[in-house]
Amino acid sequence: MSFNPIRARRTAFAVAAAGLLLTTAACGSSSGNNATTGNSSTGGSSSSPVKMTLWTNSTTGAGLDFFKNAATAFHAQNPNVTINVQSVQNEDYDGKLQTALQAGQGSAPDIFFQRGGGKMLSMVQAGQLGEVSISSDVQSNIAPGVLSIFQNDGKTYGMPMSVTPEGIWYSKDLFKKAGITSTPTTIDELTADAKKLKAAGTPLAVGGKDGWPAAHWYYMFAVRDCSQDALNKAATSASFDDPCFLQAGKDLGAFVATNPFESDAFNTAAQGSAASTAGLLANHKVAGELMGAWEPGVVGDLTPNKKPLKDLGYFPFPATANGQGDPSAMMQGSDGYSCSAWAPKECSDFLNFIASADNETKYAAAFSTIPANKAAQASVTDPATKAALDASNGSKYSVLFLDTQFGETIGNALNTAVVNFMSGKTSDPQSIIDAVNNASSKG
Repeated sequence: MSFNPIRARRTAFAVAAAGLLLTTAACGSSSGNNATTGNSSTGGSSSSPVKMTLWTNSTTGAGLDFFKNAATAFHAQNPNVTINVQSVQNEDYDGKLQTALQAGQGSAPDIFFQRGGGKMLSMVQAGQLGEVSISSDVQSNIAPGVLSIFQNDGKTYGMPMSVTPEGIWYSKDLFKKAGITSTPTTIDELTADAKKLKAAGTPLAVGGKDGWPAAHWYYMFAVRDCSQDALNKAATSASFDDPCFLQAGKDLGAFVATNPFESDAFNTAAQGSAASTAGLLANHKVAGELMGAWEPGVVGDLTPNKKPLKDLGYFPFPATANGQGDPSAMMQGSDGYSCSAWAPKECSDFLNFIASADNETKYAAAFSTIPANKAAQASVTDPATKAALDASNGSKYSVLFLDTQFGETIGNALNTAVVNFMSGKTSDPQSIIDAVNNASSKG
């Protein structure tokens, strides 16, 4: 049977739907063995020398140190295995990874950062990923819904390292200064609070220059306006046919019309410097932004003393009026790591090693995030992150980030359409629906 791109893409959405609901310049490898033959966490490698390259999008600080230290510790237990850790700037990561994987053996990293969903499935269909063999101990401590983000046809192609529930991360001090005494639970309340924050000179922020941070506002309106069934149907059909998706655009447009964000929002980056929205929050120049659970770590790296922001808080995205989605529903993803198709079997060994409760505890501390390994979640003590974990655990169902779920072609079309709408380049929310459906029809 010839390859059918439409069928393949719709298979991607069917797989993403299975993971939709979550329970409450590098050197190639020195071995051509596929990662699917990996053993348990340590001690399973052969005696012949093995060299692997790991790509991470963590460029500085404790996050990069975690992988360097893990590579050293794994080498101590497996002296024949050497892992070269390389960092790639997050905003350049997807493009560089795609180029390297297309070039194949000798260019592709052996181990690399992975978000799962439709983007991952495209790699599977292109023959670029190796199956990961997960130890029984690690698998017993990862929720099936989280693991399913990295699975296709019963095979696993990535190791979850964290759970990243989305919500609004904010400065408690700036909210109090603006006269806000409790966090909003409805969009009407959020709109009123945003006006107070804007009047106080510390508005909400969105890193519109990067595209995806703005698009996530539409994602969250869709999660609140659309029922669980409508979201699942969209995942399998690769289209926004339900009227709720247009309503989400209308509700987003009404909110944006109140001018809640910082000036020049669509020329501001989300991360990486003091001038980014994360940096503005870290330095009390803005009051909050919609982001995933990596936010505390990013903000902490940008505070004047390079320490966590003491007054950082979190609240779930508020409910919309007459929304069909459950108010507790959570949008979240899972950051993980995959093995390339050309990686040696020791790649699986290393992924099991870093996914142990002990190492995921260290990972969570390094990235100020929530570990995927349930045995490590007791280590979460940061108040804001703990609030996000509690919201995640208390959600009736969860939805994978839409651009990750839909894959690169449709995800990029969606993100671009949302940015154009929010920035005023287009005025009709139907443009968002049309962009997704047109991208879907073109394959």
